[in-house]
Amino acid sequence: MTEATPLVVKLGGRLLQEPKAIAELLAVCQQIKANRPLLLVHGGGAQVESWLHTFGFVTEKVDGQRVSPPEQMPVIAGALAGAVNAELVALADQAGLAPVGLTLGAGGSCRFECTPALGAVAKALPGQPALLQSLLQQHFTPVLSSIGHYDGALLNVNADLAAAALCQLLQGDLLLLTDVPGILQDDGRVMTKLSAAEAKVLVAEGVIKGGMKVKLDAALDTAQALQRPIVVAGWQQPELLLPLLAGQAVGTRIYP
Repeated sequence: MTEATPLVVKLGGRLLQEPKAIAELLAVCQQIKANRPLLLVHGGGAQVESWLHTFGFVTEKVDGQRVSPPEQMPVIAGALAGAVNAELVALADQAGLAPVGLTLGAGGSCRFECTPALGAVAKALPGQPALLQSLLQQHFTPVLSSIGHYDGALLNVNADLAAAALCQLLQGDLLLLTDVPGILQDDGRVMTKLSAAEAKVLVAEGVIKGGMKVKLDAALDTAQALQRPIVVAGWQQPELLLPLLAGQAVGTRIYP
């Protein structure tokens, strides 16, 4: 990873339910931002589950992605673009990051390829970089929820895939933070390096599946597009992010 390019960090998993852990991570992000532009992307699966349950909806996932019928989108968007984004912006402001809360479609940053089989769900694609580039140049930290829109309708977007699209848009580096310290072998050990060819075998063998496969797909797609490695790492030890960005072996580095 280089200091000359923006860093896109995807936050997710249990991290978003752990205020102390978020505060510690954002303090490290403040150190990172002293040397390079920073952009944060978040989902919030547990919060969405809770809100849907409160409103009496049943939710399901297919291949690691949430099925999101249109009637559920006001609740999903309220959880992600409303509560989670606002709280994360507040904490990022406290950490001195000068955050700006946005959805993926703001300023045309992302385009969207709808996935009707999953309901009001779409894959994010790189769009127009002007808004985000302007914010980064002015030393703001964009904080994007994984909500998009198309033809006036709200869309739910997988946050890993959204982070990948934004990374490609900005020609940046991508760091996907998750609940585990990296992509794991079947014996639980972290794979420090993973190529596209090796990943294909592990997916076929069922070692990598569900939500982690979605992360892997996002990382491989971005690594191929930018011809540089992408990192999947855990959020539990934020102090390791600085050594990671300096090139040390932390998490799993995914190569095209």
